[in-house]
Amino acid sequence: MKALVALSRIFVGVLFIISGFIKLNDPLGFSYKLQEYFSPDVLNIPFLEPYALGISVLVVVFEVVLGAFLLVGYKPKFTVWSLLLMILFFTFLTFYSAYFDKVKDCGCFGDALKLTPWESFTKDVVLLIFILVLFVGLKYIQPVFGKLQTTVLALMSFIVSLWFGFHVLEHLPSIDFRAYAIGKNIREGMIIPEDAPKPILKYSWKFNIKGEEKIIVTDGSYPSVEGDFVSVETEVLQEGYTPSVVDFSIETEDEDLTEQFLNEENLIVIISYSLEKIERGGALKLKALQDDARKNGYKIIGLTASGNDTKQRINEAYNVDFKWYLCDEKALKTIVRSNPGVLELDNGTIKQKVHWNDIESLELPIVERKPKSEEVEDIIAYFINHTPSTKEEVEALDSSKIESVNVIKDSIQLKELNAKNSTFYTGQIEVKLKEE
Repeated sequence: MKALVALSRIFVGVLFIISGFIKLNDPLGFSYKLQEYFSPDVLNIPFLEPYALGISVLVVVFEVVLGAFLLVGYKPKFTVWSLLLMILFFTFLTFYSAYFDKVKDCGCFGDALKLTPWESFTKDVVLLIFILVLFVGLKYIQPVFGKLQTTVLALMSFIVSLWFGFHVLEHLPSIDFRAYAIGKNIREGMIIPEDAPKPILKYSWKFNIKGEEKIIVTDGSYPSVEGDFVSVETEVLQEGYTPSVVDFSIETEDEDLTEQFLNEENLIVIISYSLEKIERGGALKLKALQDDARKNGYKIIGLTASGNDTKQRINEAYNVDFKWYLCDEKALKTIVRSNPGVLELDNGTIKQKVHWNDIESLELPIVERKPKSEEVEDIIAYFINHTPSTKEEVEALDSSKIESVNVIKDSIQLKELNAKNSTFYTGQIEVKLKEE
C-alpha cells in the first residue's frame, strides 16, 4: 500500500502541476472556456461570466499549489481533501459536457493538448482513482523535508504561481500553443489537405406519407419516397478534419479581403475583439503606433467584431484614422490575448505579436513600401451547370444556348467554396444552359 501511495502521490502531483501551469500560462484563454461553461446553454449560471477571469486565476493557481503541496508533503489532510473535492467537481463537469454534448474541449490542458469530452472524463476518472488511493493511504504521506523547508517550498509555490499568472496577463502567454504563434503562417493554417478525412453525417428525413409521419435515415442522399417532405435533421457521427485556423477573415460589410491582406508585406494589424471593451491604456497608444508605422513604410489596419458606429467613435476618441475590418470575435480572442493587441504580418506569416503593454517593444525598422497596385486581381471560379469549368470554356459558349449567368460575390458562399476546395477565390460565375 505504501508503494502504491507513493506512486499515486508522484503521478497526481506532477499531473496537477503540469495541467495547472499550462492553464496558468494562458489564464485569459481558460477564462473564455469558463464563460462557455457558465453560459445559459451549458450550466446556465451566466451571473458568473463577469467573474470568469478571477475564477480562472484562482482555480489554476490552486491546482498548481495542490500539486506542489502533495509532492513536498505539506498539510497532507488538507491537500488530499482539496484534491478529492476538486477532481469530483471536474469529473462531474466533464461528464455533463460529454453526455449532453455541450462543450467540445474541456480546456484541461489549454491549447497544448486538445481532448474530446469523453477523453477528458476518462482522464478525470483515472485521476479520481489515484486520489482515492491517496485518501485511503493518507497516513503514508509524510513531508519530504523538515517542517521549515516544507513550509518555505509550499509558500514559494504559491507566490511563483501567482506572479506567473499576473505576468502573462500583463503581457502575453510565455509559450504560445495556438495557430497564431510567431512564425506561423495564417494562410497555411487555413488549408484543408485533399486527403483529409471528411465528416460522417447522419441525415434523418421526416416525411408525411399518407397522413403518417415517417423518418428515413440516409448518409446525405435524398430518399426516394412518395410523400410530403416535412423536415431534416443532421447528426455528426464522426468529426472530419479541422484546420488549425478557422473563422479567420478580413472583411468589409460586403467584401472578403482576406486573401488580399494575407499577400501584403509589412502589414501592422491592430486586434480588438470588442472596441466597446478596449483597454483605454492600450487605445491611447494607437496614435503613436499608427504614425510610427506609416513613417517607416508599414501599412496599418484594424480587426474587430464591433459595428461601424463603434469603429468611428473609437477613431475619433483616440485620433486615429486607419480602417477597421471585420473578423469573428472568437477568432480575434484566439489570435492575441490582449485588447488591443498588435501583429506584424508578412505574406500571412506572423513576424511579431505584442500585448498593448509592450507596444513600445515592437520593432519597426524602415522598409521600402512597394507601389500600390491600382486594382487587386480577382480570382474567379467558373461553373457551367454546376460543373467546374474555365474562363475559356465559358467565353467559348454560344450565347444563344445560355439561359442565365449568375455572378456571386457573397462572402459566405465563397468562404464555404474555398474551405471545401482549399482555394482562395474572390468571385464565382455560374452559367446555366438552356435545356435542349
